[in-house]
Amino acid sequence: MLLPGESHFTTPESRGFTEVDTWVFDLDNTLYPSDARVWPQVDERITLYVMRLYGLDGISARALQKYFYHRYGTTLKALMVEAQIDPHDFLDFAHDIDHSTIRLDPALGDAIERLPGRKLILTNGSRRHAQNVAAKLGILDHFEDVFDIADADFVPKPERSTYERFLSRHAVDPRRSALFEDIARNLVVPHDIGMATVLVVPAILDPFREAFEQEAVREPHIDHITSDLAGFLSHRVLPVVA
Repeated sequence: MLLPGESHFTTPESRGFTEVDTWVFDLDNTLYPSDARVWPQVDERITLYVMRLYGLDGISARALQKYFYHRYGTTLKALMVEAQIDPHDFLDFAHDIDHSTIRLDPALGDAIERLPGRKLILTNGSRRHAQNVAAKLGILDHFEDVFDIADADFVPKPERSTYERFLSRHAVDPRRSALFEDIARNLVVPHDIGMATVLVVPAILDPFREAFEQEAVREPHIDHITSDLAGFLSHRVLPVVA
């Protein structure tokens, strides 16, 4: 875990960034801080979708949603299997949120712009959601493309096939790429196939997310940990690759 007052951690055996020419970022809870209030809105919309689909009260729908999440990895995958829903309708509903809480992030935009090489977003959400959020952050123009859950044939991270499909679609050499991601388990396969891995955790515990999703775990598949993405890019990445 990060120590008190510590914003970044790098393992002694970590893969560095000197050879990296492709920078891959998860979207939700990675490119924006928890106070942007994006994920709580999406989470509430998913609960509402489950309520309406099954005719449940809020508490029962929430419990079912979390059961689905732990069993299938995403509620979307669960509902495609259990209820044969249209995934596009689900995504449109879940991502119909208020974006006014998202602030421009000039420091992050500057750091991403200065990264040498290609920049891509790899998300379990939708392309439209990624574009809307990245635009509000002021960083959309720095990215070459978005690889979303539809591009993954609705198979979510951390499934190996999703990363393989992404790498093939965009002709990415994993040994020359780095992945920034907020959930530790989503970095196991990327590290195994050669990517440098960075776990992005909140600076302050987010009450709207489960504890395991925010742990600054020091495990072999995690090369770096940061609670300040813009600062990490500026002070741990750019000086090395400049």
